[in-house]
This record gives sequence, structure tokens and C-alpha cells, in this order.
Amino acid sequence: MRPPIASLVILLLVVAALTLIGLDGVHAEPVPQAVLNGEQQIAADTAQSMRTAIDAEASTVRRTASAYPATSTSTPVTTLKALTSARKEILGSALLDRRTGKLLAAGGRMVPLGGIDATRTASGAVPPRLVTSGGSPQLLYFARVTLPAQQDDPDQDYQAPNRPERQWLLLVSEALPSLAAYGDGRTAEVLDGSGTALATAVHGKPSPRTADSGLSTAATRAAHGSGSDADASGSLLGATTGSRRTVAGWAQVASTTGPGDTDHLGLVVLTSHAVPATTATADYSRFALEAAGSLAGVALLLGLALYFSVQRPLLRLYLSAGRLARGATQDWPTASEELSRAVPVHGFGELARIGRALDSLRRQLLGESGPQEFPARRGPGYRALAVVGVIVVGFWAVPMITLLNRADTATAIPAPVLADQQARTEIATNRIRQSLDQSYTDLTAAAGSLPGRSRDAQAEVLRRSLADHKQYRSLYLLDRSGGITLRVGGTPLRTRVHVPEGGGITTVNTSGRIPAIAAYTQVRAVKGKAGAAGVVLFGEIDVKVLNSVLPRPKLGSVWVTDGREKVLAASVGYRAFQSLPDPALTRLARSTQSAPGTAGTATSAVHLTSSGPSVDAAAPLAQSGPTARLGWHVVTAEPAAALQIPAVQAEQRTMLAGILGLAVGAACLGWLHVVVVRPLRAVAVLVERLAGGDRRTVLHPVNHDEIGSVTRSLELIRQALAERDRAARSGPAAVPHQPRRENTLQR
Repeated sequence: MRPPIASLVILLLVVAALTLIGLDGVHAEPVPQAVLNGEQQIAADTAQSMRTAIDAEASTVRRTASAYPATSTSTPVTTLKALTSARKEILGSALLDRRTGKLLAAGGRMVPLGGIDATRTASGAVPPRLVTSGGSPQLLYFARVTLPAQQDDPDQDYQAPNRPERQWLLLVSEALPSLAAYGDGRTAEVLDGSGTALATAVHGKPSPRTADSGLSTAATRAAHGSGSDADASGSLLGATTGSRRTVAGWAQVASTTGPGDTDHLGLVVLTSHAVPATTATADYSRFALEAAGSLAGVALLLGLALYFSVQRPLLRLYLSAGRLARGATQDWPTASEELSRAVPVHGFGELARIGRALDSLRRQLLGESGPQEFPARRGPGYRALAVVGVIVVGFWAVPMITLLNRADTATAIPAPVLADQQARTEIATNRIRQSLDQSYTDLTAAAGSLPGRSRDAQAEVLRRSLADHKQYRSLYLLDRSGGITLRVGGTPLRTRVHVPEGGGITTVNTSGRIPAIAAYTQVRAVKGKAGAAGVVLFGEIDVKVLNSVLPRPKLGSVWVTDGREKVLAASVGYRAFQSLPDPALTRLARSTQSAPGTAGTATSAVHLTSSGPSVDAAAPLAQSGPTARLGWHVVTAEPAAALQIPAVQAEQRTMLAGILGLAVGAACLGWLHVVVVRPLRAVAVLVERLAGGDRRTVLHPVNHDEIGSVTRSLELIRQALAERDRAARSGPAAVPHQPRRENTLQR
């Protein structure tokens, strides 16, 4: 019986200590930590978008060079023109001989070649390089062009054997990927290793930064101090202007999955904007002390109550039962001494019933009285005491769970946190749009290579495109009737048979387990060349690739929905074409007013869910480009409990303390009921039957504790009384009041 009582007191004191520690650490800062974390994540999202753009461009340059159908008669000028003429974003280009480093051809603006040794470029992929030309920063992309060995003149008698292949090094200079800032008043910058701003973007009216010139240096220094952590990011606090404080976030533009094209550039993204400083102060220290103190008082009160009403009376009863058992099994002089003392009745309920029955048995052993009947109706027992204990703990826990420190949904979430969620949703939307636009661009390039080729050559072009672009699961050509005339990859998921006009992104099914999102483009006929095997090229996009783009830290759940607000992709488990999990999210998506062909605007709101407030946002997927006519949305939902907001933290920790206290109290008192109260109720019934004359029911101890010892003592008393009754029935020679000697059970 001691472990449940001791555990109850100790665990309730532990919960009181956790309540004090947890709530004492919640304070309202002038700039909430959630705002700093949000700015950090915005910088990280912006850095990821830039990293993705640089990686995609580097891959495109390499892929274009490797796919160039070079021949032994190709000249540097024609090769360079063929590789760069279709790329409008290229500022300048050059072709070097990789063996000698000699400049073979150049086009566009002059490419800075200082410090570039073509003969020492590694055998693998050459990462991009950051250069400055004409005072503007540029990125230099590299690719190798392999040409077959030159053929000798067939008119000559001698042919040189085993001429080596020629390798040229293609250099392409481009401007930095476009930088975008999201959120009113936010400034985004790209910094080099020295902290110099290479590109700047501002959304709306910029925040005052006159006193924050040191943020760039501080961000660069922090990035350098992160060491080998490629996914390093952080937040900074700037100067205060009036009632507003500048908040900044920084993140490295480096690969997060191992060596990548951006690792050696040393670029850092810095975002900043001014937020209103919080003047209201919230200190939960006093509440923490009061809550912990009251729970400690409850623990001590329950411990003392259980000690004086259960533990001590049960121990005395255990000693009394052992004394009667010794008196029943020993010789008469000793037995008379043991049985002469009355059994004290302690406590109430079952213990009092057992004590009264034991005293009746003592008198029966002495021959002073016969069997005694006990009333059937009983007063409250120890089960009621356990229930009262749970109720006492509940008086402390239930208000903690349901009433105290409730966060006001309308005011608990700071406005900057809501704005940051909307800005991050817009960044996620831009990232998804870039991915779909790139899929369409790649498909258009493949479609342009189909005319003028044989059917086998067209199939090879599609197979090569499928291998180079992992986002596709299937590529196929449609004729004018909608039938598939050429296919590579997996079986198409389409359920709608149609031949669309133009090109873009669409869905080609409306039901099923997997949404079929596809890019499509027209295959134009080229004068003088044989036509392709179809008129429209479709590329079904693997939805797993799209799902992998969606998750971001601290952004919560992300969904991509179609124009009917049905889910097409998600960062969490989902069923295709299902509705959003909450009607409030559906209304939020519709409030963007982004019908197909319209721009729409991003929006955000705080919604109250069953698990607490949620910070939600929605943005239209596209305002222009291949996805503009779809009317798709990107919807995000982040539980406020995952954000470091003081009011929400206090609510969550208060509820957690209440739940822990109630669980501990119910568990320990339930344990006490199982190991003490319920066995006591059973023993009380048995001992009253024994005192009432039942000598036939054998008492078997179930537990090896105090109650089990009481049961063993009662069995010895039953055997002694049964022997005396048999002796009384056999004749007057028996001595009714003389107890028998120790029996086998006691031994």
C-alpha cells in the first residue's frame, strides 16, 4: 500500500515543479520569438528559391552542351552559336579549348576569363562562379562539349590511328536569378562573402534601415561562423525607429543535400522589415508559483489523508490479525494473553468493518460469544475516498485545462506572425510555379526536337527527355483525335480524351488515387521537314515530385488545390481530389478571388480549430505563365502551438500541467484502488461471513502484502474455529476454548 501513496505525493510534486519551471520561462518580449523565427524562415525560403534557380540553370547549360549533336567537322563558332542562340537570358558566352586553354569563340558581352584555367578544370561538373563585369555581378556557368576526333583527308595515303576526342569548355555568363521580396515593407538582399549587396528587392514602401547598416556585416559574419552547416540560417535584431524595431533574417545559398553548385559561391540572403514593438508585458511567474504551490498543497493534503485514514489503520489491523492468529495456534497460556486484548477499530469503511469482525472472532475464540451477524447496509468506504481524491486533484486540474491562461484568438497571434505566414505561402507558391514552369519549358524544348526525325529518333528524344527530367512519369504524343501515337515511360493516368490548343499545365483526370498533372505543348510542323508522330506532346508530372517541393520548416501543412478547391498535392498524407480538411481553409482559398485568368491576392487569417488556434494563409498559384488559366491555390496551415508566441505557450503549458496532474492523480489513486481498496472490500466480506459462522469457505491470500497477511491470519483463525466446533460436536470432553497448536498452513 505504500508505493501508490508515495508515488501519488512524489509525482504530484514533480508536476508542480514542472508547472513552475514551464510557466516561469514564458515572458512577452518586445519582439516575440515567433516573429524572429518567421523572418529567419522567410530568408531560408528565399535562399532556397535562389539555390533552386541556380541549380536549374547550371543543369540546363550542362544538358544543352551534352545533347549538342557535335560532329568532327563542327567549328567553335557554329557550336557556340548553336548552344546559345536560343537562350535569351545569356549575357555573354565563350568557348575554350580544354587542352590548351585557348579562346576559340566568343559571343555577346565579353566574358571575364581572369583566373579561369580551362586545363585544370576537374573531370566532374564544374560549379558556377561569381564574377563582376562592368561593375555588375554575374554568374559564370560551365559545361563541356565533346566532339569526335577529326577525320584525316581521305586523299592522303597515311591515316593517323586513334586520334583523341576533342573537348571544349563552354562558359556562359548570366545575371543573378531574379530576387523577390514578399510582405509589405520587406527588403531582400543577396550578399557576397564580404557583405556587399549584389542584388536588392523591395516590396512596397521599404522599412527604415538608416541605423541598420551593420545588419549585412552581421549576417555575413554569422554565415561564416556557421562552418560546415550548409543549411545555416538565423535572425537578427536591428535598430529601433520610433515604435518599430527592425527584424532581419539570413540564410546561406548553399546545398542542403550534399555538395552542390552553389556551395562555393558564398552567397547569403538577408531579409528585413520593421515590426511594431510590443509594449504589453506578460509575466507568468506569479501564476506559476501559485499553481505549483497549490498543487504541492494538494499533494501533501492527499498524502496525509491517505496516511492517517488508510496506511496507519491498515498496519494496525495487520498487527491485530497476526496477534489473533498467534493466539489461535498457540498453547492456552500464551493464547490467552494474545486473545485477551480487544481489537481496536480504526478508520472507517472496510477497515472498520474488518476490525469489528476481528474482535467478534476474538471473542468467539475465547468462547465468550457465538457467531455474530453484521448489517447488510454499509456506510461510505475507501472507494469513496479514492473518488474524493480524484475530485480534489480535478479541482486543481480542470480549471488549468479549460479556464486559466486562455489565449484570445483575436489578439494572441501578433500581426507580424500572420503576415509572415502569408509571405511564406507566397514564396512557396512561387517555388511551385517555377517548378511547373520549368516542366513546361523542358517539354517545349523536347517538342521542338521532334519534327524532321524518324519515329525511332522521336522515341529516342522522348526517352532522353524522360531520363534528363525526373519530374515526368510519362511522355506521349496525341493525334488530332486524342489517341496516343507514341509513348515512353509509365502508363498514362489520363481519363479525359481531348486535344487542347496552345500549351500550359492542366489536369488530365478528375478522379482516382493519383492526380494526373501534365504539361502540354503543340508540336509545330516545320516546313521542309517530316511531321512528328502527333500534334500535342503531353508530359505527366509525377505528383511525388510536386509533393517534395511543398514541405518547409515551420510552414505547417501545405496543399495545392484546383479551381474547385480539391486537393491535387500536399505535404502531408491526403486522398486525391478530396476537400481541404477544414471548411475555413476552403473559404480562405476562395477569398483570394483568383478565378482563372485573374491575378488574385494572397490572404491570411487565424482560425480556431479543435486543437487550438491555427495560422492559415492562401495564395493564387499563378498570375501569368503556363498555369495562369487554372485558378489553382496554395493553402498553408500552421498550428499556433508550434510557434513561440507567449500567450499560446502559456495556454499550452497550463493545459499540459493540468492534464499531467489529473493523469497522475487518477493513475495513482486508481492504483491504490486496485491494490488496496478492492482487496479490502473482498476481505471485509469474507471476515464478516467468518464471524457470522461460515467455517467452510477457505480463505486464500491473493497478494503478498499487508492484506495478504491479514487473509492468511484469517485462514488460521477459521481453522481454529472449525476445529473447536468439531470438538464441541464430538463430546463434552473437548475443551472449547483451548486453541490448537500451529498447523501446516502457518508453518
